[in-house]
Amino acid sequence: MKLVLLAFLLPWITGAQHTKTRPNFVVFMLDDVGIGDIGCYGNKTLRTPNIDRIANDGVKLNHHIAAAPLCTPSRAAFLTGRYPVRSGVASLGSVGVFLFSASSGGLPAEEVTFSKLLKEEGYSTALIGKWHLGMNCNTRDDLCHHPHHYGFDYFYGMIMTNLKDCIRGCGSVISSGLRRRFTVPTSYLVITLITLVTLHYAGLFRVTWRVIFYGIIIVILLLALLQIFIYNLRNLNCFLMRDQQIIQQPFSVENLTRRMTNEAINFMQRNENKPFFLFVSFIQAHTALFASPDFRGKSMHGLYGDAVEEADWSVGQILDAIEKMGLRNNTFIYFTSDQGAHVEEAAATGEKHGGSNGIYKGGKSTNWEGGIRIPGLFQWPGVIPAGTVSDELTSNMDIFTTVVKLVGSSLPSDRIIDGHDLMPLLQGKIRTSEHEFLFHYCNAYLNAVRWHPRHSNSIWKAFLFTPNFYPEGSNGCFNTHVCMCIAPFVTYHDPPLLFDLSKDPSETTPLTPETEPYFHDIIQVIHQAVENHTKTVQKVPNQLSFNNLIWKPWLQPCCSSLSEFCYCDREGGQA
Repeated sequence: MKLVLLAFLLPWITGAQHTKTRPNFVVFMLDDVGIGDIGCYGNKTLRTPNIDRIANDGVKLNHHIAAAPLCTPSRAAFLTGRYPVRSGVASLGSVGVFLFSASSGGLPAEEVTFSKLLKEEGYSTALIGKWHLGMNCNTRDDLCHHPHHYGFDYFYGMIMTNLKDCIRGCGSVISSGLRRRFTVPTSYLVITLITLVTLHYAGLFRVTWRVIFYGIIIVILLLALLQIFIYNLRNLNCFLMRDQQIIQQPFSVENLTRRMTNEAINFMQRNENKPFFLFVSFIQAHTALFASPDFRGKSMHGLYGDAVEEADWSVGQILDAIEKMGLRNNTFIYFTSDQGAHVEEAAATGEKHGGSNGIYKGGKSTNWEGGIRIPGLFQWPGVIPAGTVSDELTSNMDIFTTVVKLVGSSLPSDRIIDGHDLMPLLQGKIRTSEHEFLFHYCNAYLNAVRWHPRHSNSIWKAFLFTPNFYPEGSNGCFNTHVCMCIAPFVTYHDPPLLFDLSKDPSETTPLTPETEPYFHDIIQVIHQAVENHTKTVQKVPNQLSFNNLIWKPWLQPCCSSLSEFCYCDREGGQA
């Protein structure tokens, strides 16, 4: 009888033991926060003690790279472990991210995220905060790109990002872009009408007054519709969801970070007896900037510093909750940012609203080091040694493979995975990164290549083209708000612009055949690497095409009717 009972219970017992040995995963991702903003990376004036304690109790990576310098493609690469060009989340045009909640593009359904694999392994999974990888495809409620379809059981946050348009009085990124695009065709239409009237009166060309009248009406309607759209964009684009329901439209920033922190802690408490994956995807410090009253005006770096310090507080609250639940020794923690700080950002008053990339050149939207060198902090007491620093080359794509290997799952065999398992490096079992090459894309265009030769201290970086900074001599593209990836906004280099990052991390002095004796050999190896890599990139539907980016009224998510301007507040009067 005892043997029968044991045989019955054994699978349950071993299953329970296996569950306990698998770690929980907590990922913190800041938005547009530079590596130079974090204390453990050298900042002496921004207070980030809670982020710093992850580094003090774990591993700090000094050469951690985002797979893309913009939000949407970087996050796609992070979740899939693949260069975003492989999934089609890389634009062929000038716009490299989703701008409207009513766009039809998004992370393709066939892409495998590590959150989906964790869910299949029995993990409870949650995304708190920013998604920015699409929502609907064909109707306003098909939710084909919603986080639920990518392995997240629970979602509390924003489908889009926190654009300036989301907070009254902070300006508008969308309106300036739309005005640039609509001003030219509207001007042509006005000029055409004036020309027709002039020619009509001169007797050189006869046109009916009906044509002129309808032309004027079309111009007026275009301008009116544009103004109505821009004025109501806050309601249309900026909403808060719980799972698949909109609960606040537009969202309120009042205590928003505290609400998200509470949601994160509540999720962990609900799942403390089973393995869980929590992705805390902060909307700080993307503009429009905000901070709660407890933090506003308290930092030495204006509203930007206030936002970062509040995010650090949130990290501390979640770390404390993990410790109180007794889960510290069984929780794998990763802290990062989606890309470098947005150096061009400023308030209407002129106050700097972008962060610091430290010694690194450029910022968000560029593949200069300031745009893609990001924080990489890991903690897992008893498994990852505390107080360790590594200068080895790593990528945010590596998290996919690392997590999958840790839970004993298998990597997808039907696709190329570009990330590598970080655990041997984090634990000190190997001294050299598995990355020999990293390929840096500016939208869908191969922009630069990083090469770390085996058994060499040099890390070569070759640019095929570079953005044209404006004004000349500055550190950003202040005329276009973000740097572009296409002519006439770039300068092409043949031979490529070459740097040795081990000696020149600030990318100040390009090497030449006169200053680097192996210049041509290095370029030849890099060209061969590009050729080999390019052969592995298959053509896929572009998720950031014009058709997938434009606002489509029939896809507009609303918690009320469009006639009521999509307004609701189910968050207890926080709007």
